[in-house]
Amino acid sequence: MKGKTGFSFKARVRSFGYAWQGIRTLIVNEHNARIHLFATLCVVVLGLLLQLSSLEWAVVALCIGGVFMAEALNSAVEALCDKVSPEYDPLIGRAKDLAAGAVLLFVIGAVVAGLCVFVPKLLTLL
Repeated sequence: MKGKTGFSFKARVRSFGYAWQGIRTLIVNEHNARIHLFATLCVVVLGLLLQLSSLEWAVVALCIGGVFMAEALNSAVEALCDKVSPEYDPLIGRAKDLAAGAVLLFVIGAVVAGLCVFVPKLLTLL
């Protein structure tokens, strides 16, 4: 393959920089990501107050990471679609709807998982 070189530590460090820039872009520019960030802060505070177990934290962390990953992929699809077809196109609309739907599906799963973790702990407080 032309243009491919061996492993470069400098290139790996640079790629992490690009990834962090992507996370920053997600949080700064995407309104839904800021809503997810607020929800994340609430969940973490509640988790600390309720003293979640290691397994419960693992479930919560995977859900948080998954929601942000889905939101980032959705934002990437939307940006690419807007670049490829600035005017309305039904197939572009379908792609955007599917990407947004994927986020919603993951959020629903995360909410269900969160209820499974938090409701029993909250019920013991009553």
